Amino acid sequence: MGPVTEAVDRLEPEAEDFLIWLTVEKGRSPNTLDAYRRDLLRYRDHLSRRGRSVVEADEDDVLAFVHVLQGEGLAASSVTRTLVAVRGLHRFLVAEEIRPEDPAAEVEMPRVPRGLPKALTLDEVTSLIEVVTGEDPVARRDRAILETLYGTGVRISELVGLSLGDVDLHDGLMRVMGKGSKERIVPIGRHAAVALAEWTATAGRGAMEPDRWARRDDADAVFLNQRGGRLSRQGAWGVVRGHGDEVGLGDRLTPHVLRHSCATHMLDHGADIRTVQELLGHASISTTQIYTKVSTERLLAVYRNAHPRAVS
Repeated sequence: MGPVTEAVDRLEPEAEDFLIWLTVEKGRSPNTLDAYRRDLLRYRDHLSRRGRSVVEADEDDVLAFVHVLQGEGLAASSVTRTLVAVRGLHRFLVAEEIRPEDPAAEVEMPRVPRGLPKALTLDEVTSLIEVVTGEDPVARRDRAILETLYGTGVRISELVGLSLGDVDLHDGLMRVMGKGSKERIVPIGRHAAVALAEWTATAGRGAMEPDRWARRDDADAVFLNQRGGRLSRQGAWGVVRGHGDEVGLGDRLTPHVLRHSCATHMLDHGADIRTVQELLGHASISTTQIYTKVSTERLLAVYRNAHPRAVS
């Protein structure tokens, strides 16, 4: 049965070469590569039903694939994500001179509605952090997690990937490894620095250290689980959601909402958008610009509610 499964999951040689190129030249993560493979397998099957290969596909084949995806009721964002993989493959084939033209070049991406991030209010952030009481190791860790996520705007994967050598509390700086293995330096605010200092002290992280480390990577981790291993992404996610439930935030709160809140509050208080882009590690300024829309809408809402002549 094993070889049959491998054959089903195997792409055409040209597509396999594309995935290798993404790994070696672009440094794409395993999760990203898995997503590309799934999308390209769907494209392969679509072309196969039409008696075509990726080398033979034309624009009508690509358009038909988009219509098939839309006919399955997929969200525009899912169709767009799949089309990104297809367009990337065809650009690669042209660049490698495997085929002369790109059949996906003129195919338009479906319009994806830009949902506005639902940032917490400052009072909600304060309530969330202050609900973590006590000086036991778990409380110290959880406070440090919440303060760091909100105070630096790092992604949850970046947080759990931190090693002790990445955090410089003396200078208030943190080295973060972002998407595509891109490194950036972010400042640590006063509250986050205090929380991290309390957690990394002997009474915090030191009390969670095991007698013997299971892995070298665990020994270097900033955040530990109660078994003395590196805290996983799911574990950190659970910390955030658990304390969110305590203050009634429920499904509104995720680690990414804290990142949204960090960016929105900075812009609300006059931060330059380029600075926020650098802090969050956004490759494109357009990704950061959505937060300016959030801040503008907040401004308008406050104005309409507060100014006596704002509405008739």
